[in-house]
Amino acid sequence: MGLSVATAARWVRRWERQQQRYAIDREERFTVIADAVEKVTAHQGRALVADLGCGPGSLAARLARRLPGADIVAVDKDPVLLALGQAHHGDAVRFVEAPVGAPGWTRALGLDRPLDAAVSSTALHCLAPDALRRAYQDLAGLLRPGGVLVNSDRFRGPAGDRAAEVAVQVGLRRAERQRTACREDWASWWAAAAADPELADPFTARRARHTPHHVHNGLPLSHHIRLLRRSGFRHAAPVWQFGEDAVLVAVR
Repeated sequence: MGLSVATAARWVRRWERQQQRYAIDREERFTVIADAVEKVTAHQGRALVADLGCGPGSLAARLARRLPGADIVAVDKDPVLLALGQAHHGDAVRFVEAPVGAPGWTRALGLDRPLDAAVSSTALHCLAPDALRRAYQDLAGLLRPGGVLVNSDRFRGPAGDRAAEVAVQVGLRRAERQRTACREDWASWWAAAAADPELADPFTARRARHTPHHVHNGLPLSHHIRLLRRSGFRHAAPVWQFGEDAVLVAVR
């Protein structure tokens, strides 16, 4: 049984709802990312943008609507999320299966020119430190001079930093105030999706590729900034921040 457009749309809508449990001001952050990319690509003609750890294409689809003249390449290692994104968003986004940060991962992207921008949302914190370093170094080679990496994520504070502990509390309280009525969380979404016959093939592929969700690598924002500069980015700084959550922009 193949995956229908209607089934994909239903699961993507449920994904969007449960993701609001984990990202403070999720839509605002997507808008900030698009603002940054729009600024950098304003005079680039047909811009080329890569979304790293794209899931079912939530950010990539928003960028495609905001920048209708751009080519959007969405990258993830999870066959289930990629299948949902491809069926739901169609030709607006080109989906690619690749494990970001693994040796040789960029070959799968099939790029015909340098990237103008790379973006990511709540994904790069899952990379082990060595994989993150490799991803940043590879991106520095893929981006044109003046291109940007825009990463929206949760950045842990340094151990023992009291100010960071206060930031965590502030973020938790805001998340509580914004919490949606949706009762579905990450685990229950995956459990329900696995029971859908139309997703049997992608789940079989997922199990064969061993692509479980990984925990936070624990790296603070300051570590990311240092790593980006060592990797060849000229500038790196947050442009939006609330609690532990930030949108980090790095300029090649």
